[in-house]
Amino acid sequence: MEKIKILKGLVIDSLNITTQGTKKYHLWMGFLTFIMLIGMYCYAQQIEYGLSVTGMTDRVSWGLYISNFTFLVGVAAAAVMLVMPTYVLKDIDFKQAVLIGEGLAVAALLMCLAFVIADMGGPSVLWHMIPGIGVFNFPNSMLTWDVIVLNGYLFINITIPFYILFMRYQGKVPNPKIYVPGAIISVFWAVGIHLVTAFLYQGLQARPFWNNALLGPRFLASAFAAGPALIILVLAIIRNFTAFSIEDKTIKKIAMIVTVAAQINLIMLFSEVFKEFYAPTHHSESAYYLFFGLHGKDALLPWIWTAIPLNILATILLTFGKLRNNFKVLYFCCFILFIAIWIEKGFGLIVPGFIPGPYGKIAEYTPTGIEIGVTLGIWAMGAFIFTILAKTAINIETGRLRFKK
Repeated sequence: MEKIKILKGLVIDSLNITTQGTKKYHLWMGFLTFIMLIGMYCYAQQIEYGLSVTGMTDRVSWGLYISNFTFLVGVAAAAVMLVMPTYVLKDIDFKQAVLIGEGLAVAALLMCLAFVIADMGGPSVLWHMIPGIGVFNFPNSMLTWDVIVLNGYLFINITIPFYILFMRYQGKVPNPKIYVPGAIISVFWAVGIHLVTAFLYQGLQARPFWNNALLGPRFLASAFAAGPALIILVLAIIRNFTAFSIEDKTIKKIAMIVTVAAQINLIMLFSEVFKEFYAPTHHSESAYYLFFGLHGKDALLPWIWTAIPLNILATILLTFGKLRNNFKVLYFCCFILFIAIWIEKGFGLIVPGFIPGPYGKIAEYTPTGIEIGVTLGIWAMGAFIFTILAKTAINIETGRLRFKK
């Protein structure tokens, strides 16, 4: 009964703290709510009229929704780059950021699930994926593996931070014997969620653009660049608008992770480009369409030729320690790198895999206003959830939120 009383107190105190704040905080939450309402309206239109209101067709059946899903799986997996040094290697510099990173992982995973539901047309078809009720097809289907690893990783990233914050809310010290084993499991699980997602595409023999041995490793490299880059930007905002203390050396260490991952990602990108264009075959047509256009069709050219220069610029600037340690330059690099990888792992990966079709026909894809509205609504939902989680965690960590006996 005592635990239930404490849990009830935590819920009530969290609701109180998240509904109070400065004018800027309320404007931010009001803005996110407005965008979510727009997303809900667009999604209602999709529910009523079906996926015909989107730009997807029988030729290009994965579009903006799955592009964002693929990218956000990497953002969620990136939390491991803070979990491992904090809980496994006992690096105290990361302890200030690890709960923020895990909160970001929870928000990203919930957005992933929302994008999958949107892409399936509606929640009414989800019963097909429930073991014992639907046709789960485990272990033959890679999709079922993805369902397991994503939900498992979500469970881990909810339970570990919850236990730590629940103990600190009571003024107690969390027991490492309880949460460290889970943290170690999450390190391997994080790698698994992104590799399994990569294997989903990599195992489709009829899509040669994805049937690439480098796809899995490059997924990890890009994830460990974009995810920590976003964490740095979030930490910068938290430092400026809250009393939560985050030291410069913490951000500088995360910046080093971003730099190394960005360099590896760029090397793998050049390796893929060399493979496609040095000795091209008919399987290289998707890459030609992406980078140069094909038979007068070039809808993706502005996207990819925006992403690659941004990727190269950010990686070069981050490589020089003097520039990387200048926080204004660092924040700029993290922002453009995040945008570049979002494009590469979205439009630059998913859409070209369908073009040209099996019979050589080119059917281009352009997202509709409905798709864009739903997408913005889901991103706003993720930002809303993360804001609530971060504000609660920060107040518990700083001692402002404690159980009153």
